[in-house]
Amino acid sequence: MRTRNKPSFARHQSDRFKCLDSKWRRPKGIDNAVRRRFRGRAAMPKIGYGSNKKTRHQMPSGHKAFLVHNEKDVELLLMHRKTFAAEIAHGVSSRKRVGILSKARSLGVKVTNSRAKVTTEV
Repeated sequence: MRTRNKPSFARHQSDRFKCLDSKWRRPKGIDNAVRRRFRGRAAMPKIGYGSNKKTRHQMPSGHKAFLVHNEKDVELLLMHRKTFAAEIAHGVSSRKRVGILSKARSLGVKVTNSRAKVTTEV
């Protein structure tokens, strides 16, 4: 779903030192300007940046992802196919993927990664 833009929260001074990863870490120094929220400094993550509770975890299609490992998991989505979409797990083999995809197609369940690891004859 469409959400407001939020800043990319980079670790303080991660652009200055190669050994510092840019992944967010909260500054804890007593004189730190980011922690003290000085004007012109980087923004810190706050609860206000959170997304709307109704649209949280939704994909642009409006569905929420449901991880599927076998054909039986697809049957669970039969009653909830308007709100959830199946996402085939990474470790599922290509042979089982074909079975999962055919089951989802027959039940009318949307599959987000339907083209992954499936070979087609040309």
